[in-house]
Amino acid sequence: MDIWTVVTILLWVFIITWGVWELIQYFRRKNAATALENDEFRQNMRRAQIVDVRGKDDYNVGHILGARNIPYMQLKQRMGELRNDLPVYLYEDKKTLSYRAALILKKNGFEQLYVLKGGYSEWDGKIKKKKTIN
Repeated sequence: MDIWTVVTILLWVFIITWGVWELIQYFRRKNAATALENDEFRQNMRRAQIVDVRGKDDYNVGHILGARNIPYMQLKQRMGELRNDLPVYLYEDKKTLSYRAALILKKNGFEQLYVLKGGYSEWDGKIKKKKTIN
């Protein structure tokens, strides 16, 4: 075998291994939290901790009324701010980071984890925006 054949085989092995790994991670994240539609999310949000996992700037532009901002990048350091005996409702612009955040919380003993299906961009409930000073 020449060198290019070996490189091609190794490349394909790497791509297949990476694909399998991503597939496993996808299902782990999906099993970490339950997706909720807007109505379900709104119905029980008063009895839950609502967490916006977007960055502070995005949070200040607008967020779900009653949500606290714990950016995904700070979640491991700040998860002590959350109670694990209450449901945690997570959201962001889409849902990838919410599921990743749910996986982190699940590993740390949180059981009642929910993600807003469609994310903040599809939220049709009350929102709050930070006032800007001109």
